[in-house]
Amino acid sequence: MESNKGKGYAWAVSAGFNAALAAISAKLFSHQLIRYCLVILFNVTMWGCYVNSLKALSSLQATVTNFATNFLSSGLAGFFLFEEALSFQVPC
Repeated sequence: MESNKGKGYAWAVSAGFNAALAAISAKLFSHQLIRYCLVILFNVTMWGCYVNSLKALSSLQATVTNFATNFLSSGLAGFFLFEEALSFQVPC
């Protein structure tokens, strides 16, 4: 059971990375056809990984892991690839 849970987290992290890659490819490529094809490819892959993570984890665990990976990797990609500013302020 524990090995199955580890695989579930791996699928959820993979789903988060694919979601971030979809956002990155939408911003990185200028040719419309390439942009749309990559976004569709990464989103379909993300959903497949997410569904596989749901087979081993609860929906809460899979969703939070997917979201956290997507959030962190998108933020880091924005900082390193697109030189966007990162704000460390907590909204009140």
